[in-house]
Amino acid sequence: MNKLFGLAILMVAMLLAVGAGANFRYYSADRQASFTVVSDDNELISLTALQPYVTYDAGKLYVDITQYNPNRPEGGGLGMSPNTTYVFEEMFEVSNNLWENNQTDYPICVTIKTQHDGVLIFAGNYTNPIAGPAHNIQFTVEHGNPVPVGMIFDNTNVSMGEYQFQMSIEAIKGACGTGR
Repeated sequence: MNKLFGLAILMVAMLLAVGAGANFRYYSADRQASFTVVSDDNELISLTALQPYVTYDAGKLYVDITQYNPNRPEGGGLGMSPNTTYVFEEMFEVSNNLWENNQTDYPICVTIKTQHDGVLIFAGNYTNPIAGPAHNIQFTVEHGNPVPVGMIFDNTNVSMGEYQFQMSIEAIKGACGTGR
């Protein structure tokens, strides 16, 4: 009986010694994280709407070529016609104002991708583009020299009604194709 009692005390002492240590080897917990991406009105890389069909609000760029666009020019159409192709130059521009107080030029590489077969994009002007027209383009934006971006809508064999698409715009430091 004394042996069992001694063995029990030894086990309790070992449990206390292991349990009282601060060196955890394993810990499991369920956690949730949530965050919101918000616009920064003081951002140094900016998108600026150049046509009434484009607006920039709350960190998002919107293209609205419908009768419901509050910026639609007076007498403007109700949308786009089927089986037609529309070219809109200078829909918006991408600016690079990085390190403007440093008096140094730092280029950025901008990548724009569309998610719709009937929408092409180009940088510069349509007759002499810097990049595109294509579904995915990449171009360098130098400090203080914004680059206009145009869009081509090909409505060939598109039925009447609205269609939506998504476009992603990414900018990273350094000129395009320099191996950053």
